[in-house]
Amino acid sequence: MSKILAFQTSDFSHWHSIVQIGIISLILLLANIVRRKIKLFRNLLFPTAIIGGFIGLGIKYLIFGLNLKIDGNFLLTNSFLEAITYHTIALGFIAMGLKSVKKENSNEIKGRPFKTGLVIVNTYLLQGIIGLGLTIILALSFTKLANFGGILLPLGFGQGPGQAGNIGGVFEENGFIGGKTFGLSVATIGTLWACVAGIYYINKRAKEGKVKRVEAEKSQLVTPEIIEDLGEIPISEAIDKMSIQIIFVVVVYFFSFLFIKGLTTLITVPAFQSLIWGFNFIFGMLFAMLAKLILNSLRKAGWMKRKYTNEYMLNRITGVVFDYMIVASIMAIDIKMLASIDLWVALLAITTVGGFITYFYLKYTIYKIYPDYKHEAFATLFGNLTGTASNGIALLREIDPDFKTPAADDLVTGSSTAVLFGAPILLITGVVYLPEWYYLWGSFIALIACFILFTFLLHRKGKEKPSLTEK
Repeated sequence: MSKILAFQTSDFSHWHSIVQIGIISLILLLANIVRRKIKLFRNLLFPTAIIGGFIGLGIKYLIFGLNLKIDGNFLLTNSFLEAITYHTIALGFIAMGLKSVKKENSNEIKGRPFKTGLVIVNTYLLQGIIGLGLTIILALSFTKLANFGGILLPLGFGQGPGQAGNIGGVFEENGFIGGKTFGLSVATIGTLWACVAGIYYINKRAKEGKVKRVEAEKSQLVTPEIIEDLGEIPISEAIDKMSIQIIFVVVVYFFSFLFIKGLTTLITVPAFQSLIWGFNFIFGMLFAMLAKLILNSLRKAGWMKRKYTNEYMLNRITGVVFDYMIVASIMAIDIKMLASIDLWVALLAITTVGGFITYFYLKYTIYKIYPDYKHEAFATLFGNLTGTASNGIALLREIDPDFKTPAADDLVTGSSTAVLFGAPILLITGVVYLPEWYYLWGSFIALIACFILFTFLLHRKGKEKPSLTEK
């Protein structure tokens, strides 16, 4: 027994995860070189992680085809890639949830965080109506297609590959063959929409003289104040400041795990258990917000003298884990699962129709809600609601590199607001796949009802007033 438990440095089972992370890291490095050398990728603002994902997908199948193994284990496995996708989405959301949104008084234009939250959730709902409506119709002719599969459109477009993969996996366990791969594919195509259609919009507005696109990618100046703000702990003392940020993220995720474990012990229905585990990122975000509230309360009470979290470092953690998440999510696509013509037809139908409607809906809505910084708001929200937040920020940097408008702040604060408004679509995701017919049709009707309600709230005149400056 002691021999079994003993650590052996040469045992490949101890090295397997390190080798796979090393391969993904090399792929990211290669993708960065490709992006720097090929002008088309730079002009279209293709994220390095997306390029790396497609390169990695080819390398994965090359490894499988050549049967490259060590001690009987493939150098890369789909289960590991899925695990990376699953955990990094939660870690990224936790890092975002721990950040404090600074109140800047320098902006001449007032932001609209509440309205932004409604825009985000309303777009989710519209994408859900489109996706679910199309798959209900297509499933009448294509029998291998799950009629509820279209609900993955807002998860893939609106929330990214982590959520689409998680919930797609839940659907796969409940009768949607290829659900995880379908969700990841939707998210990948969504990112292509963000890059291609987003740049098309920016270039068109630039030709009209309404915006000015920066000529080259600008480096962000990092001042000492960003890394060590007033009242924060120093960069390095008994423990490194970055270590503190990582500790907070990991500890919050640990408590999220304990909560999910306890909740799934009480709820014995297997379908709901898998759904709860699939929403690890939501619980992570909620516990991060709770941790932030506790830390702020301790400071106000005088029990904690210094601020331990740092926005710049938490942003870096978010960026790192999301880069790995995007690469791993594309590499985790199982092409064999998309062999059915039914899935291909559905995939192309919902992403094409969904992409066009998202583009024109956001253009119409944003022009009404954000008249004083409509182009910046469109770039940010369209990138976020078809790809990821990184796509939105990348598009914004093309026309507002110094963040003179509140568009970037709106995205952060609006995303937090969207968590509150997003409850209906989360509940719908939890019941839409159940076998009784009324769950499917009830979900579809609920999407439409919520969309109408939130549209009314969105266009109702409120306290958030636009500035006098009009573009």
